[in-house]
Amino acid sequence: MSLRKVGAWFAVLATVAGMGVVPSRAQQAQDELVRRAKSKVQATYPDLARRMGLSGTVKVEVVVLPNGTVKEAKVVGGHPVLAAAAVEAVKKWRFEPAAAESSGVVEFKFEPHQ
Repeated sequence: MSLRKVGAWFAVLATVAGMGVVPSRAQQAQDELVRRAKSKVQATYPDLARRMGLSGTVKVEVVVLPNGTVKEAKVVGGHPVLAAAAVEAVKKWRFEPAAAESSGVVEFKFEPHQ
């Protein structure tokens, strides 16, 4: 198959894949979490990321229970090497109590320290 045909197939597949796409809850919840965090745990910069010289931002969608504990945390953006550290940290956060569950996106910025 020629490169031109391969390129055409990729264009068709991309078009078909884009049809009927409904934004996920994560894509809809790109706003920062409205509830104020009472206590935050800093993410630990992974040793592998340090050796690789990685930096960047990891976005984590969180669902917070009415009592302020994190019910669910899911990575919605960022480097996979940094992602686990962000999820581990945000699960330890505590938020102000509220009448109902709430959700939003929390960002962790990772910078290599010299």
